[in-house]
Amino acid sequence: MNVKVVIERGEDGYFVAHCPALKSCWSQGKTREEALINIREAIALYLEPESAEVDREVVELAL
Repeated sequence: MNVKVVIERGEDGYFVAHCPALKSCWSQGKTREEALINIREAIALYLEPESAEVDREVVELAL
């Protein structure tokens, strides 16, 4: 899966990263590389299924 990430330098000198496709998915880092590592983790957590979804199974049946 590929997602676009926007990286900007914040007012405090940190690099701020966010994923426009995933609402409220933001992170930051002291360096550009650290910001990318952190946003990758934030995206993974954002997309992680909730515990209720883990027990659910979707099956397609041919009739």
